[in-house]
Amino acid sequence: MIEFHNVHKTYRVSGREIPALHPTSLRIEDGQVFGLIGHSGAGKSTLLRLINRLETPSGGQIVVDGEDVTAFDATALRGFRRQVGMIFQHFNLLSSRTVADNVGMPLTLAGDMTRSQIDTRVAELLERVGLSDHAKKYPTQLSGGQKQRVGIARALATKPKILLCDEATSALDPQTTASVLQLLAEINRELKLTIVLITHEMDVIRRVCDYVAVMDAGKIVEQGAVADVFLHPQHPTTKRFVQEDEQVDEGEMRDDFAHVQGRIVRLTFQGESTYAPLLGTVARETGVDYSILAGRIDRIKDTPYGQLTLAITGGDMEAAFARFTAADVHMEVLR
Repeated sequence: MIEFHNVHKTYRVSGREIPALHPTSLRIEDGQVFGLIGHSGAGKSTLLRLINRLETPSGGQIVVDGEDVTAFDATALRGFRRQVGMIFQHFNLLSSRTVADNVGMPLTLAGDMTRSQIDTRVAELLERVGLSDHAKKYPTQLSGGQKQRVGIARALATKPKILLCDEATSALDPQTTASVLQLLAEINRELKLTIVLITHEMDVIRRVCDYVAVMDAGKIVEQGAVADVFLHPQHPTTKRFVQEDEQVDEGEMRDDFAHVQGRIVRLTFQGESTYAPLLGTVARETGVDYSILAGRIDRIKDTPYGQLTLAITGGDMEAAFARFTAADVHMEVLR
């Protein structure tokens, strides 16, 4: 659906060329939920806004649904942008217009639907986002989560193929964030939309995305399927995001485990193996003892996973390690 070929963006500030995005190539598949994660200034907003040409690239080629959007003139660009919905961090609703008027604004501006058709479409969208009873209210009468749902409905008004989410949940509390992410997942599943979202929270990526690219200083430093990147991070930036999400400091953890006897390993389970009684079986078969030092069981989108840090003593450790590997469990020896 979306391809970047050596795309870069540079701003001129006080006579100096400041690179916001270094030459970047990536591919986003049709129907995929693609996450971009990075700290402030990493270049993720610039990359997102290049997709719908709110920013003009300094070089390279952007291909969307088989068309080179970098070659579009103003007329072609207006038509293209109707196929790309956008959700903003701070909602960007018109305070003087009702909820229904805000949602219908893109259709009113397009000018190719009657008032009756617009009203019907707006009613459908408000029902989808759970705000049918709020059509005549004004933005100031809504909660943050309700405002964002209005923003989502507005972004869907023109039946786009792509939905861009610019930090769509960063202004929301955790419970509201979860409900908005669930709504985005439903939209992706039911409408088969390609969704590109940017965030600085790994938990958002874990809950809703299929694929993720990690950005740092205007470059993509790591990318892959969310489960692979989340469970086995390679780049220091990615590792920091995962540790922040898990609220774990590896330096402190190593200090805490300094007095622990035996070998220390981290086991990673995915899918059905997450719930298998593997530890007890391996302990009985190989005679090892184990202590659970840390762990969590959760989900990456729809896939269950578990990570356990164990101290293993006694018995036949090599046989135990071989048994873990044979069970398709990823094992990392920490000490």
